[in-house]
Amino acid sequence: QVQLVESGGGLVQAGGSLRLSCAASGNIFRINDMGWYRQAPGKERELVAAITSGGGTDYADSVKDRFTISRDNAKNTVYLQMNSLKPEDTAVYYCNARILTSRILTSNYWGQGTQVTVSS
Repeated sequence: QVQLVESGGGLVQAGGSLRLSCAASGNIFRINDMGWYRQAPGKERELVAAITSGGGTDYADSVKDRFTISRDNAKNTVYLQMNSLKPEDTAVYYCNARILTSRILTSNYWGQGTQVTVSS
């Protein structure tokens, strides 16, 4: 059994910052790619940022130069530093990870989601 637990969401004014964390626990052999997605009301879930096990990163155009994804492999944790937040960043943010629970078994896991609200 694998769990992803997110923390760090909340209410912030436009221009402010938040840092999201997501810790994986359970039967983990190795974690490959990790990422953050978000879903705003009435919209589809979209990729915000992703990071490989080697530290390679990718960002949605809308968050480049404002958000930074990082990970601590020793703690099985991924972070999302969000700066210069805008009202359009308001959404539920979900952590995602591709996790091997054995040498041959890989599954995709999701966190429960954390609300980020940016007021204008």
